[in-house]
Amino acid sequence: MSGHSIANDIRAMLRIAVPLALAELGWMAMSVVDNIMVGGLPDSALAIGSTSVGSALFYGVAIFGLGTMSGLDTLVSQAFGAGDWNAGRKALAAGLALALLLAPLLMLVVLAGAPLLGVIGVRPEVLKGALEFNRILLWSLPPLFVYATFRRYLQGIHYVRPVTFGLITANLVNLFGNWLLIYGNWGAPAMGIRGSALSTLIARIYLALVMLVAVRLRDPEVLRGLRPDFSHMKVLLKLGLPAGITIGLEVGIFNLATAVAGRLDAVSLASHTIALNASAVAYMVPLGIASAAAVSVGRAIGAGDRKGAQRAGWTAIGLTVAFECCTAVAFFTLARSIASVYTRDERVISFVSVLFVIAAIFQLFDGLQTVATGALRGLGNTRTPMVWNLVGYWVITLPLGYWWCFRSGLGAVGLWYGLCLGLFLIGMGLTWVWWRESRKMAA
Repeated sequence: MSGHSIANDIRAMLRIAVPLALAELGWMAMSVVDNIMVGGLPDSALAIGSTSVGSALFYGVAIFGLGTMSGLDTLVSQAFGAGDWNAGRKALAAGLALALLLAPLLMLVVLAGAPLLGVIGVRPEVLKGALEFNRILLWSLPPLFVYATFRRYLQGIHYVRPVTFGLITANLVNLFGNWLLIYGNWGAPAMGIRGSALSTLIARIYLALVMLVAVRLRDPEVLRGLRPDFSHMKVLLKLGLPAGITIGLEVGIFNLATAVAGRLDAVSLASHTIALNASAVAYMVPLGIASAAAVSVGRAIGAGDRKGAQRAGWTAIGLTVAFECCTAVAFFTLARSIASVYTRDERVISFVSVLFVIAAIFQLFDGLQTVATGALRGLGNTRTPMVWNLVGYWVITLPLGYWWCFRSGLGAVGLWYGLCLGLFLIGMGLTWVWWRESRKMAA
């Protein structure tokens, strides 16, 4: 491969990856802003801990639905690569129907899962705030799924700027809503962490509406006579269900770790929350690159360009490795500064600095597994990452992390050792799977 073609591949990937990474950062920024702003309440550690546990319950379920929608990456991008707009529109219709079916079912699952927090042993004062937060946040699930469906369609047809715009402006809506409703400014009721949840709900309704307008402007024909085709829904489920399970397994283990950390003291829980929140922000960039890899690989496959698909996958992996090395340096050198953004509690800041050392190491492998999963999704392979995530996280990470946390007396540090080990195994394993698939494409 010539140097010029490598440069072209990088530029082509960045044109898609940068807006999608910004979109993912914008999505994550809502949670970051929520945690920072509730941290200004009188009992900072309790407020942050309650919000994080409530969010963990919500996202542990919601992420499954969002992952299921990711099957649209394959269907829409391959249809777009083949020049078949009608097939892409049918995929969108199937995605909307599936989103509207899943939303009420998963809302019930969230409600049914609330008692499990008490069973796990989350402290009563944290549990009370978490459930208050969650009861309002729950209603943001339908607009969140609608947003995700429209977004997948837009990125599948390589029209990603409106996604970035929508998330940036939605964050401004959320920021203002937090300022208004958490503290009771301008005569609004001072709702505390419940105000944060309500602000997020309003921002997500706004975001879904922005995506609807963007889709109509880009493809005016897309919603005319829109009817779900059950054959397309079946194909979407075949692709999306393993992808939903995969991301559910991954995010679920992190959310379960947060729930388990709720059994520890308030400083450990707040420190875990801040370190995980900062790691999740950094993770949004590889997640955006993974989406770019999925649609780029899928488009190349749809156009019959197998070598182009191979190059797209490896370009995405290379960009991710470069970014994660920079992230590791930042975590090593700026730990205290980052923690100070969330809280002024010196005990929390010191403990976060310890966790950031572990986070700096596992970021690389987290990025590798995410982008390899995206590249494989572009090929239509969503089952293999599901198996690797199941074994890596739930068979290896969970029991070891729990043992290190409680039996060995390492506390939150033990949980993070387990997460680091799981990410190493999954990252290396899925990179090897992509290497094997790319060799087949080159043959």
